[in-house]
Amino acid sequence: MNPIPPLVLKLGYAGLIPFVGLALLVQLAPTPLNYLSAESLAGYGAVITSFMGALHWGASLHTLGQPPSGDRWIDRNVWIWGVIPALVAWLALHIYIPVGLLILASTLIIQRNIDQNTYQYYFSDAIARDAFMAMRSRLTYVAAACLTWAAIVILFIQA
Repeated sequence: MNPIPPLVLKLGYAGLIPFVGLALLVQLAPTPLNYLSAESLAGYGAVITSFMGALHWGASLHTLGQPPSGDRWIDRNVWIWGVIPALVAWLALHIYIPVGLLILASTLIIQRNIDQNTYQYYFSDAIARDAFMAMRSRLTYVAAACLTWAAIVILFIQA
């Protein structure tokens, strides 16, 4: 039995709809809709990138008011890492769109790789953590592929 509730699975996979739909519009829609789709895809990618960083703050709020644990991740790094993706995403929105899309795709992959090692702090059950990371990996790779594909379309196919 999957320890992830069906609602969480449905919401997670539904979050891919804008990635897939907008990436298709970047490639298939006429101008200027394709450019508006690229801007919207960058915005959505930035929101999701920020959201994934914010998960760390949400998961660590229970430690506020407690004495330091002596664990560098819990006492310090989690708070820093939780903000970095939002800052990178904000930067990605202010540069040439295809480059921003590639930065967002890279950031999602980097986040996933770091989170694979840090989610141990948030899950008390290894089976639930592994199931969540499996879902997270699928979501991350599809989102990153859509962002990357849209960047390639803009840089090389529509040029």
